[in-house]
Amino acid sequence: MGIAILALGLVLIVEGLVYALAPSLVEDLLAALRDLPLETRRMVGLAALAVGMLLVWVAANLGVLG
Repeated sequence: MGIAILALGLVLIVEGLVYALAPSLVEDLLAALRDLPLETRRMVGLAALAVGMLLVWVAANLGVLG
């Protein structure tokens, strides 16, 4: 449970930094995403999911997760 809270905290830190430091960039990125076809957005999401899972797997195998 502690790792999940840590992960959520890290996500919120990164999200907060992006919105605090470059809010107009976020709006531009969202507009660009809105213009992408649905299938492309789905593939980007799946790629992000795969990279995230890979990073968690690497961290677990390095012993970072306990």
